Amino acid sequence: MPNTNANPKKPVLFVLTSHGTKGESGQPTGFYLGEVTHPLSVLEAAGIAVEFASIKGGEPPVDGLDLEDDTNRRYWNDEAFRAAIRTTARLDDVDPERYAAIFFAGGHGAMWDLPQSSAVDRATRSVFEAGGAVAAVCHGPAALVNVRLSDGRYLVAGRNVSAFTDSEERAVGLDKTVPFLLASTLVERGATHHPAADWTSKVVVDGRLITGQNPQSATGVGEALRDLLSA
Repeated sequence: MPNTNANPKKPVLFVLTSHGTKGESGQPTGFYLGEVTHPLSVLEAAGIAVEFASIKGGEPPVDGLDLEDDTNRRYWNDEAFRAAIRTTARLDDVDPERYAAIFFAGGHGAMWDLPQSSAVDRATRSVFEAGGAVAAVCHGPAALVNVRLSDGRYLVAGRNVSAFTDSEERAVGLDKTVPFLLASTLVERGATHHPAADWTSKVVVDGRLITGQNPQSATGVGEALRDLLSA
């Protein structure tokens, strides 16, 4: 939900993709709902406020609209949540100094617009270099493949990460559709990628960098972020 003045702590900024198609396939995509609602549920239960942004602002496309999932259904039927999603800030217009952490949700759309966004680079570097946390799950770590710190190094260089694996990408038949293979590209940037078996939860915490492998890891990423911010 949007932050209120009742919580004196800095909020967490959730960043969503604005990209709605899987490359030239024309298949719809967007942000993966459970990768927003599950971490959000954890943070809100801990009294940590969340605000939303997307690359283009406004209402981003949604994928993974599984309303048999109790957490998804609860939020999707919550008008305050739906209003917040309909009116996301444009990331370019956001002041990253206002946030304790930045979190990138997945969904295949993230593979197209997050890595190419100068706003992602700016906001992520600002939060991290100010001592804040950076978190991402599933395809969300695509946001990190081109982020450089002020000294020119890639943020992920020399760090341990988790992300949607090449094996999982092949399993969903999109390894030839996505613009790059996420796990392999993170390794090319100097990260050490820690894969788990397909579709099992895997969360890697390296200091103030928190990453998770797949939708099954979304709650764990939220818990790790909560624990870091509450420490």
